[in-house]
Amino acid sequence: PIFPFHSWLPDAHTEAPTAGSVVLASVLLKMGAYGFLRVSLPLLPEPSRDPVIVGAMAVLSIVAIIYGALVSLMQTDWKKLVAYSSVSHMGFCTLGIFAFNHSGIAGSVLQQVNHGISTGMLFLIVGVVYERRHSRAIKEYGGLFKVMPLFAIVFLIAALSSMGMPLLNGFIGEFTILKGAFEVSIAWAFAVVLGIALGAAYLLWLFQRTMFGEVEEKNALLPDLSVREMAVFAPLLIAAFWIGLHPTPFFDVLNRPTAQIVQRVNPGYYEAAGIPNPLEVSKPAASVSPGKAAVASVR
Repeated sequence: PIFPFHSWLPDAHTEAPTAGSVVLASVLLKMGAYGFLRVSLPLLPEPSRDPVIVGAMAVLSIVAIIYGALVSLMQTDWKKLVAYSSVSHMGFCTLGIFAFNHSGIAGSVLQQVNHGISTGMLFLIVGVVYERRHSRAIKEYGGLFKVMPLFAIVFLIAALSSMGMPLLNGFIGEFTILKGAFEVSIAWAFAVVLGIALGAAYLLWLFQRTMFGEVEEKNALLPDLSVREMAVFAPLLIAAFWIGLHPTPFFDVLNRPTAQIVQRVNPGYYEAAGIPNPLEVSKPAASVSPGKAAVASVR
């Protein structure tokens, strides 16, 4: 769903039931990025690194990041806001892919996982309130923190995860993509930072409008999350904190596949950057995280 091929996404999310939106956001949106990583780049490395192609994909990704965030700020429908945020987040992923460096590609793959976790939670959040009120209009809500405190805490964690708060999964993916983008262009890095800032704006504003303020009369007796609903959220919350606090196992899995792609589309990258190539070192020493790679490149 990259700009300008994104227009189907908000309508698809709006018309789909909660389960359909979760599957669409968490899994199906990644098929295009998967196609780049597993088909386009490995099979067509020379056309993929053509400056015209890279420039076009960078422009489309940056427009998607900023446009998706700005449109999210203007939404009055809770579900459409989360849907347009997906356009912005997938822009991060494609920008990381076309950075053609270790941090960019590894960060893109991890951010696709992160997006599935955080946006999946956000769509479940919308589904919970829709089942209770049968309305997605943001103006219909307010003061839910007083009525549904457990729900509000889960919503806060999901929003912080989506906006890239440190200690949560979104921070790891966005920071790694930011490093990869900065290696290519300051303009790319600025677009990533701007997208992160706008993401915080629309998510915090949504949280403020729905969770704080006076309680609407229709919302006064809404039940909080049930045990079954908490059981649905629990694995996603655990994954969000796990990746945010200890992402090393995930980068260990990504190191060698990422290196194979980088070698295809950007030969000589590891030698030029002074970073050990995970394909050429012994397996126990192959765990070169993007953070360690940054230190090695500085040295």
